[in-house]
Amino acid sequence: MVKIHIDDQRLGGVIAPELHSQFIEVLGGCIYDGIWVGEASDIPNIDGLRLDFVEAMKAIAPPVIRWPGGCYADTYHWRNGIGKRSERPVTFNENFGTFELDTNQFGIHEFMELCRLVGAKPWLNVNLLSGSVAEMKEWMEYCNREEDTTLKKEREANGSPEAFHVEYWGIGNEPWAGGGNYTATGYADEYRKYATSAPSFKKSMMDTSACPMHLIVCGPDGNKPEERVAWTKDLFEAFGKYRRPPMYGYDLHFYNWNISHPGDTDIKFDREGWYRVIDGCFELEDVLNEQYALIQEGLAQLPSTEAMERLHPNRCELVVGEWGNWHGSAFMARPALFQQVTMRDAITSALTLDIFHRNCSKVKMACVAQTVNVLNALFLTDGRRFIKTPNYDVFEMYMVHRGARLIEDLCSDEASECKKIHVLASLRDNMMSVNVVNTDYDCPETIELCLPENYRYVSGKVLCASAPDDFNSWEQPDLIRAAPCEAPVMAGSGQFCVNVPAASVSVYQFIKQ
Repeated sequence: MVKIHIDDQRLGGVIAPELHSQFIEVLGGCIYDGIWVGEASDIPNIDGLRLDFVEAMKAIAPPVIRWPGGCYADTYHWRNGIGKRSERPVTFNENFGTFELDTNQFGIHEFMELCRLVGAKPWLNVNLLSGSVAEMKEWMEYCNREEDTTLKKEREANGSPEAFHVEYWGIGNEPWAGGGNYTATGYADEYRKYATSAPSFKKSMMDTSACPMHLIVCGPDGNKPEERVAWTKDLFEAFGKYRRPPMYGYDLHFYNWNISHPGDTDIKFDREGWYRVIDGCFELEDVLNEQYALIQEGLAQLPSTEAMERLHPNRCELVVGEWGNWHGSAFMARPALFQQVTMRDAITSALTLDIFHRNCSKVKMACVAQTVNVLNALFLTDGRRFIKTPNYDVFEMYMVHRGARLIEDLCSDEASECKKIHVLASLRDNMMSVNVVNTDYDCPETIELCLPENYRYVSGKVLCASAPDDFNSWEQPDLIRAAPCEAPVMAGSGQFCVNVPAASVSVYQFIKQ
């Protein structure tokens, strides 16, 4: 039996809700069919937005949604997506094998309506590669200006008199690759121009009520060990020369690649493939620690004067704009980058969210890639057909951690150490939430959770399947669903024995009496 001791006095940082954010892009079937079906569609919709998607997203209340990309951001011109939809230009999308016409029916107003309906804040990525500083500034003005400027009136004429109050603005996307093949120094020079040009939307120099403008710097390719270190060092060294620009966040991208074994696909794998992918997700924790330390070193070398500190505080939040499993079979899929989601993916999604939770003092926001029909999706669609993947259940089960305090230093009895059992706990008010992820391919486990004596069990859920390679299909859309779990057996005061199935994610809640 594995014994886990949880001390509710050992509290860490607050788990930011933004760690449960989403990423969508005009890629494959993510937007068109996945989210946008059009007002004339016979698929139930709200002003063209797929109704079943909106309702399911609203239920998990994503804190932030990142759009329009991704690689698409650096080919996207925001004016193509405003005005009458019947008059919008038709362009062509070549990103990641999409190779399809883009009708631009889903633009900024449609995106903002989606965010409003599901209760999310928007994160917009501006076009640094093929756009311009002027284009970015006009987009910001169009979105956020409240005064009666020409751009505000244009937004009003297009149906939105109220400002969108967009806070998060990414300056470009992956400039080290498809976003321009920049050097870190070259990107830093470009970032300075774009960031300096961003409006503040203040009413006066002393106005503190204006919508904050959180500008996000492009961080490195997290999958390149040498390059990611060099990029971060070089970038902050460049920012350390002369006056530094404003920056709120540093956007790291990391994918759990599964591309070196052709026989291992999104739905076909053996025991070895199971553990290879699950073990691969843990690299992210090392990357987060490495990059956080490099950011702190970089901030320490930035020029610091009294005036500079007032303008731009000496801090920069680590965020993860894209994360998830990426199987090699997705490269050949149609629609582009389509993947099924098995229990293997659900397990790695749970473990990855727990990595973010455990490092909540270092990372402030993270967006899974991508929400619909692409890679590590929460939803799959095909015409009228709609599936919530097991990843959806993980996000729903883990909502209990949002805004809670991390409980640190969970410990196991030395004799009961089990590397296939992963536990995380948080506390909000008097409610303790405990995750137990069993990564064992085929063996269940009994866990003894040792809590302070004044806790009693309230409820629990478990996500598991009959086989590790099970997934929700069009024929069996609810084959894998979270369900109430077996209640713990009391082994003594504050001691709860729980049985966790093989290849499963469980969440238990206990209340302090």
